[in-house]
Amino acid sequence: MNTSIITYLACICFLFLFGKIFILPLKKILKLVLNSIIGGVVIFLINIIGANFGFHIGLNFFTSALIGILGLPGAVVLIIIKLLLM
Repeated sequence: MNTSIITYLACICFLFLFGKIFILPLKKILKLVLNSIIGGVVIFLINIIGANFGFHIGLNFFTSALIGILGLPGAVVLIIIKLLLM
């Protein structure tokens, strides 16, 4: 009976250990996905405001991920690149 209790406790410890190891990358991935969604919303707002001036940034995975990774400076970079290429 003592060995089964020790085995259960060891399994619980391993579950906590593996959970701690795998939760950190999962948090980073979820943060990147959330920031990419926010980046897509920012591009959408830029396109709504820029429609009055004939300005448009394509809304795709690359542009939303760029804003998701870089944040507001990423949006500024996209606007500058678009203005340079016009």
